Amino acid sequence: MKTEFKKPELLAPAGSLEAFFAAMENGADAVYVGLQAFSARAKAKNVSLGDLERMLAYAHARDRRIYVTLNTLVKERELPQLVDTLSALEAIGADAVIVQDAAVWRLAREHFPSLRLHASTQMTIHNAAGVQMLELLGFKRVVLARELSLAQIAEIRAATTVELEQFVHGALCFGFSGQCYFSSWLGGKSGNRGRCAQPCRRLYKNKREEGYYFSTNDLSAIDLIGDLQTAGVGSLKIEGRMKSAEYVASVVGAYRSVIDAKPAQRPEAIRLAKLKLKDSFGRPPTKGFLPGGRPTDITVPNQHGATGRFLGKVEQVQGGRLTFRSGGPVVLGDRLRIQPQSDRAGRAFTVKELQVAGKRSNQAAAGDRVTVISPFDEAFSRGDSVFKVSSDTAFTLSDNACRRLLQSAPAQSFSIDLQVEMPDSGSLTLTATAPGATVSATFPVESFDASDRPLSPEILHGVFAKGGAEAIQLGQLTCGDLPAVVIPPSRLKEIRREFYRDLRRQLAEQRQQSITQRRMQALASLLLPVPSKTDGGRTLTVGIRDPRDSGLLENKNVDRLLLPLTPNLRPERLPQRLLRSAQKLVFDLPFIVFDSEWADLRAAVKSLIAAGQTTFRLNNLSHFALFAGHSGLHLITGSRLFSLNSQAMLEWRALGAKACTLYIEDEAGNMEALLQRDAGVAAEITVYAQIPLMTTRVPLPRLKGDGPVLSDRGEAYHIRTHGEISVLTSSSDFSLLGNLRRLTTAGARHFVVELGHIGPFTPRGKQVLEAVAADRPLSGTHSFNFSGTLE
Repeated sequence: MKTEFKKPELLAPAGSLEAFFAAMENGADAVYVGLQAFSARAKAKNVSLGDLERMLAYAHARDRRIYVTLNTLVKERELPQLVDTLSALEAIGADAVIVQDAAVWRLAREHFPSLRLHASTQMTIHNAAGVQMLELLGFKRVVLARELSLAQIAEIRAATTVELEQFVHGALCFGFSGQCYFSSWLGGKSGNRGRCAQPCRRLYKNKREEGYYFSTNDLSAIDLIGDLQTAGVGSLKIEGRMKSAEYVASVVGAYRSVIDAKPAQRPEAIRLAKLKLKDSFGRPPTKGFLPGGRPTDITVPNQHGATGRFLGKVEQVQGGRLTFRSGGPVVLGDRLRIQPQSDRAGRAFTVKELQVAGKRSNQAAAGDRVTVISPFDEAFSRGDSVFKVSSDTAFTLSDNACRRLLQSAPAQSFSIDLQVEMPDSGSLTLTATAPGATVSATFPVESFDASDRPLSPEILHGVFAKGGAEAIQLGQLTCGDLPAVVIPPSRLKEIRREFYRDLRRQLAEQRQQSITQRRMQALASLLLPVPSKTDGGRTLTVGIRDPRDSGLLENKNVDRLLLPLTPNLRPERLPQRLLRSAQKLVFDLPFIVFDSEWADLRAAVKSLIAAGQTTFRLNNLSHFALFAGHSGLHLITGSRLFSLNSQAMLEWRALGAKACTLYIEDEAGNMEALLQRDAGVAAEITVYAQIPLMTTRVPLPRLKGDGPVLSDRGEAYHIRTHGEISVLTSSSDFSLLGNLRRLTTAGARHFVVELGHIGPFTPRGKQVLEAVAADRPLSGTHSFNFSGTLE
């Protein structure tokens, strides 16, 4: 028998009110939208809470849903604002919140339980164990990492029951989402705070060969909708909160047509949809990792990864007059972007004057020699690329028109269950129950003995199912014992109107009181500063790559060694003197572990625990599953499990961690604020390391690992590849040396120095350890955001 699959949800971006209506009108089942705070697309227009409340009413009246993105990392001083935001979202009935930071899910779960939790792709969930952990934590949906194949997704689906959401269209990150520090490294604009400056789109040079090595093409899985359904994906997500309403309308419409097509009609629907997608002005399409294998089309280094339809190259420049042979139609009102051959940002303008073969025209066809007037005199050069980024025929809706549509939305409905009783023949008692509130009232009635059709649950349901102007939705109706009487229908309708009018007011009041109480409880749960402890010594953990460097334990200043734990590691392969120093070893788990490697990693962990090892550093949420059922362990969360606030640290403690490594991107002021909170776990601070700016699964056949990658600004980077995973690092190491006294004064006691990339016994390694002992700054290093601001 052929298996029938439920249609997946089509989830669209809404970075503006116009894009929201474009999604609604073109068939989106749901949209995701950011507020003006805590959104991973801080540069998008986003919406206010007032707008969102009206958007929810509009969407709910059409049986659509809105998910709110709270998918950024939260600083300690921002926790009260986060509480207020969660409280407001619960009050207006948001359908779900999409989260990254443990603080968000902890506060929502503990204090605002009606908020549905969706795990953002920023959490880098890429295996079944990670999804299972999120199920235990109360999440209803997981947005999987974009690096997974259909087969890997199906394997996760078979092992879990939570809803799975997958990106199917739009921009791809070169690195694993949530784990890119490149933009922040260059200027404090963190992708994990919604402010990525996209350095991956820049031009780089490797051994005299220039290329856009890290600039990805756009994901387009329109061919794979049936396969995604079969794999168990319940929501198909379109990327693009920074994109125009035109883009949203075009892409949503294309995917809607394929999802709705019957199996026999789907090939033709896909063909037509692809034609429609050509108008979405994206980069060249790739299916990414979904088909499996090693994709070769995610990056095309000799092609600038600019959004838009490529029209041609500038052939002639005269002031602001640009002439080119167009590869597609151009009409007055189109918006073009000219992309310089250098690494400078492109500039866009609207075509207000157009010439074809030297004559004024309203439009030009593909192949025509076109001249347009740019408002940027002398800004461009011959050879620059011309892209069309939007069309005059676009979906357009003014802001005023958007707001008029929002105002037309009916009030949001209340859903209730109703209990009806007649304690005597002269009164009718109604008890309505809604989430967090119960309202009861008794009304006098005049009843008559029934000779035909006495009062019944069916008659009562017919009356009270009509919510009228109060927008009450009747769920379950139950009755006590009803006498065989008749109540005049006019009186029942009068009771319904009166009860529902008071009911809506009382439910709103009770709900608001409940939300206010929970808000106050949430604010009261936030940790307050406590005086820094001045007792206790300082501990130093040193990361090494080669177990043969275990002689470092003889250094009186070194308290522990941090060793990489690979899936094939077994105790018998380690030096005996290391195994005899169990209290001085920390095993560092690999950040990325696909399901095919999971059994080997679990075996490695079990063998180490059996051999007496107790201390492990965890770098992904899935890692907690490896230690379930074991006691007497010392678990440490690494920097990749973000600890930017005390609520996150409390959550790691609840999951079994004894210590947390503070976030590597953090600024000094936030670190000092965290050190003043007692979350019941030790705070460890990395003070020297090579920062993994981007960690990627994208193949890099054109890059040679033995030479630096240079930006056009002279910055040097290096690529290290192991198996399917590559890491981009800077030629400058991260260092907080020279600041240890300041951190110690603030309350820091545990420091980590990672020397695996240079070795502790090399001249540089020895220099670093000497600088640690003297708290002396090192030249040629980078303090990241410590002395600046993490935006």
